[in-house]
Amino acid sequence: MWYSIVTEDTPNSLEKRLAYRPAHLERLTALQEAGRLLLAGPFPAIDSADPGPAGYTGSLIVANFESLKEAKNWANADPFFSAGVYASVNVKPFRKTLPV
Repeated sequence: MWYSIVTEDTPNSLEKRLAYRPAHLERLTALQEAGRLLLAGPFPAIDSADPGPAGYTGSLIVANFESLKEAKNWANADPFFSAGVYASVNVKPFRKTLPV
């Protein structure tokens, strides 16, 4: 089943986000290579694809897991979470409707 992982960043987390980005992307790439990643990306803090020093306010990941528990465990093991980039992580089942 698909699960949405919606995170909120801690204030002023851009430096930590940049430092832990390679490890974070490695985990996402593994999901992608396994055919389990629908989409992933950050929420810019300003109305710009490249927010520069304004940074990001959180992220959205939609990926396939066997259960809600597995999705939560995966999300809570993210380097961004353990490094203090994420202030909160919310995981919910997600039903993809469109595009088909």
